[in-house]
Amino acid sequence: MIKGILWVLVIAALAALATAVTYEVQTSHLQAKLFSRYAGEMTYTLEVGPSDAIVFPAAGPYNERQGYTSIPSFTARLLKRGFEIRQQAHFSDTMLEYVTLGGNAPYREKQQSGLSVRDGADQLVYQTRQPERVYGHFNDIPPLLVDTLLFIENRELLNDTHPTRNPALEWDRLGKVLYAHAVSLVRPHQDTAGASTLATQLEKFRYSPGGLTTDVEEKLRQMVSASIRAYQDGPDTSAARRRIVRDYINSTPLAGRVGFGEIQGVGEGLWAWYGIDFDTANRVLGLAPDEAVLEERARVYKAALSLLLSQRRPSYYLLAGREELASLTDSYLRVLGNAGVIDARLRDAALAQPLIFREGAPMMDSPSFIRQKAVNSVRTELLSLLGINSLYALDRLDLEVKTTVASEVQQAVADTLEKLVDPEHARAMGLIGERLLRENQLSAVRFSVLLYESTPDGNKLRVQTDNLNMPFDLNDGSMLDLGSTAKLRTLVTYLQVVETLYRRHRQQAVAPADVANDPLRLWVADYLRQHPRAALPDILAAAMARRYSASPWELFFTASGQHRFHNFESRDNNRVMSVSEAFNRSVNLVFIRMMRDITRFYINEIPGVHDLLENRDNPLRREYLARFADQEGKEYLGRFHGVYRGKTGDQLIATLAQRTRAVPYRLAMAFRSVRPDANNEAMAAFMASRLGAEMLDDDEVAALYEKYGRDKFNSNDRAYLAGVHPLELWLVEYLLANPGAPLEELTTASSDARQEAYTWLFKTKSWNKQQKRIRILIEQDAFAAIHREWRKLGYPFPSLVPSYATALGASADRPAALSELMGIIVNDGLRLPMSQIETVRFGAGTPYETFMVAVPKVGEQVLSPEVAQTLRSALVGIVESGTARRLAGVFVAPDGTPLAVGGKTGTGDHRSKRMAAGGRVISETVINRNAIFTFFIDDRFFGTILANVGGPEARNFQFTSGLAAQLLKALEPSLQPLLYDDTERLADNAAVTGQQVSAAADSGL
Repeated sequence: MIKGILWVLVIAALAALATAVTYEVQTSHLQAKLFSRYAGEMTYTLEVGPSDAIVFPAAGPYNERQGYTSIPSFTARLLKRGFEIRQQAHFSDTMLEYVTLGGNAPYREKQQSGLSVRDGADQLVYQTRQPERVYGHFNDIPPLLVDTLLFIENRELLNDTHPTRNPALEWDRLGKVLYAHAVSLVRPHQDTAGASTLATQLEKFRYSPGGLTTDVEEKLRQMVSASIRAYQDGPDTSAARRRIVRDYINSTPLAGRVGFGEIQGVGEGLWAWYGIDFDTANRVLGLAPDEAVLEERARVYKAALSLLLSQRRPSYYLLAGREELASLTDSYLRVLGNAGVIDARLRDAALAQPLIFREGAPMMDSPSFIRQKAVNSVRTELLSLLGINSLYALDRLDLEVKTTVASEVQQAVADTLEKLVDPEHARAMGLIGERLLRENQLSAVRFSVLLYESTPDGNKLRVQTDNLNMPFDLNDGSMLDLGSTAKLRTLVTYLQVVETLYRRHRQQAVAPADVANDPLRLWVADYLRQHPRAALPDILAAAMARRYSASPWELFFTASGQHRFHNFESRDNNRVMSVSEAFNRSVNLVFIRMMRDITRFYINEIPGVHDLLENRDNPLRREYLARFADQEGKEYLGRFHGVYRGKTGDQLIATLAQRTRAVPYRLAMAFRSVRPDANNEAMAAFMASRLGAEMLDDDEVAALYEKYGRDKFNSNDRAYLAGVHPLELWLVEYLLANPGAPLEELTTASSDARQEAYTWLFKTKSWNKQQKRIRILIEQDAFAAIHREWRKLGYPFPSLVPSYATALGASADRPAALSELMGIIVNDGLRLPMSQIETVRFGAGTPYETFMVAVPKVGEQVLSPEVAQTLRSALVGIVESGTARRLAGVFVAPDGTPLAVGGKTGTGDHRSKRMAAGGRVISETVINRNAIFTFFIDDRFFGTILANVGGPEARNFQFTSGLAAQLLKALEPSLQPLLYDDTERLADNAAVTGQQVSAAADSGL
């Protein structure tokens, strides 16, 4: 009796347990309580300063694409570049513990994200959103698409019988999987099904490494993370389950196409793979069955179904396995029809439709590069700041950026530049006329505008645009001959030299006798003897009044040869004028002589230079000569490489024969030099190819073969007898032994050969030749010193052409670099950072949100205030009475006060010339023509205007720098909102903003 009662109790207990388990399986009631309570404690807040309670994800396609995994490296780079973390997300203790243990942070993921750029007025100027075609809400999805997805993947997901049900688990599917895995232990080759619900699949392709389930532990992590995410809003998961459907349809990975990139979501897939418009698809899928649209409905439905099925192996099914995908889709159409998910008419119509993939990548909207120049400059800067190697990856980051660009003014300027192809518009702007443009030339000219504002926080980019409808940016990416703007750099260096000498000798005017060839040193010493109490501004003013000849009749030895220079206006040829007047009128020969004086100063700064030139026993002479041999040897080697590059062995020999005079002994010496082991029959064939009918008999060839053996002469003698350069013989011999050797290898291998080729130069009797070559190298050293000074002022290139012609633009420049120089002058010699990005915000609204702000940097004093003021006055003179006088009085404040305007014009006519002996031009190729004006307006704004024509057609243009100045004049109405803004109101706004930031910090926002 007692045993019976016990058995009844046991059975009752088991029944109760079974009932409880069944109830839990059906309702997830216990899970709902536990998971919702736990999820409710997983929170995060945005707090001031760097966070000490945040964990960034280490893997997952979604995290990588959004940039969340890279935020630590991004912030580290930005911190080094002058940014600071102003705000960052802070995890609750529970969330921090959960994520540290490996869970995926629960939050509402964004359906779309991408780069956003806003200006100072918070106007959106650029935005990308990926994927582009998504469903914002569950109710936006056609029910037919939802029913199909659920039937294929997760049929019970939206069953509302039990609102607390856990969408991450389906116990029947899990049981089947566990059974299958148990069977696989006995039968290793037995296939096993997956237990993934839509919720766990989302976790997998978003957050698992590589979007894959690698082991049981990873599967458990997916299930737990999906469960936590489902219960974020409480025990009822009804809304969460609808979001799962929406998110899956929006973000399922569908491989990628060349020219388009990653494809995610059904909406994007329909467009990218099948060319089906998203709105059209939603319209026809959402309609009630109708014969009128049945065919189109069937085509769209079949394409959507194929995408849902392709998710299992997207990179295969959507590329190489399209036939298999079509077969799989047809089989599912039959199953769906039999199950009643779709009606028979739609099934049959869809079966009759082929899957037609679009040919090639979908056409993307072509942006106007003209209107995007400033934004593209910001994006390029972000690539550098963040260490990203493509704009594609940048545009997909969950990133918000604030730029300094004044977008409304930028747009107005861009609109103006785009209209310049219209003759009426160009004429109204004053751009057509003598030394300007003709109506039929407008479409060939590229204009660019760069404008910065000097602020207490640094120099901020306000406008950057051009009318070149290509990604290339004339301001940042060009290397242009900009003519007389080089005179500005030359003048800066001239005044710096005067200042250096003044500070060095102001206590006692000293001019050693051994610097008689140093005019600036002598002039400063003489000035200080006459004006012992002179202040720096006094001697700088005197330096601007110093006079130079403008005569073009003198020959100048520079850049390894004799050169003659010309003035733009012949009326200056017989004049002697002050530096100030020459700068105003941009007189070439004055600045050639000024550059010669500057060069002589830096030559005399080289320690021991006089003994080097006068003492035959100075050990430095040999070092200089060896350096010359190495340098010129490389030049010759490069020329010869151009002749012989890509040739086979026989072609190398044939080319050498053609380049050697048809004289038997020369041919013999050339052949024996490069083919020392060849027999006389081979030499006979070589000579026959060149001598033809004049070929020698066998005995004569044998005699030459014996006489001109390689071992009987050194390399210089062999070259002399062959009548070719010793390095040409060396190169042919090396290429015969090492076919196809690149120039880098040849340069390395020829180190000793280059020195040997110049042994004649080291002989005592070559004194005059040595002097000439040492002076060439000393001049190069002087220009290297000048280059170091220019680099401090923002010169963008790694070297200068060691020639006085650098004063006229031979070393090229960039508009952006000239703008930076103008900013230094405006800021009294202080080189402030040139900024265009003020703030960056990663992952706004996510647990990884990080807000960084550019911190004002301390500028570097690269010019003395006195030199900067002298230059400023000289630049104002150019507008008041010089080459930019058309701008005089143009910029006037609203109260009628004229604004100080200064700048430097420049005209560059870049031509490549081939010269013969004596300076005769053999040929000439036109590269481009440029007109430029680098300027400042008042003490706040500065920048550069450029007009450029590239290619051979530049030959037909005669415009001067006045064209650039005229464009600035014409742009005055477009620039008004920026130039004439109420500075007091700006200051008030800045103060209010500062108070708001302080208040936010105090309140912990």
